[in-house]
Amino acid sequence: MPRRKNTVGTTLDTEGAKIGEPVPRAIIDINTASVGVPRQAEDDLRTELSALRQQVDRLQQQVISAGRSAKAGAEEAARQTGALVKHYPLSSFALMAAVAGLLALASRQLSPPRHRGPSALRELKDLYERMRERI
Repeated sequence: MPRRKNTVGTTLDTEGAKIGEPVPRAIIDINTASVGVPRQAEDDLRTELSALRQQVDRLQQQVISAGRSAKAGAEEAARQTGALVKHYPLSSFALMAAVAGLLALASRQLSPPRHRGPSALRELKDLYERMRERI
């Protein structure tokens, strides 16, 4: 790797940064008319990688604990629902029937009417008849 020593006494790398290394600002030495990058200590990279690994480990632990709490919440909701159905079976059945009825009514209201096809066909026939009369 080509290196140059400037007048200040620091060693400069004149090649580009390697993959994984931070890219520092270049130093322009007016006295020697050279441009370079100050040599970086490898300890800085090790320290930075260690800090990044610790952050990743903490994030993994947070994701795991969030998953566990979500699972516990879902299990508790299922347990409470089961207990409610055991205590009030008729009310639960009536509620489920009402919800199913509302869903059926809503899906029926949202579905397009089936008589559109014949009316559109009828309109085309009428248009065709009017055009024939004009000709």
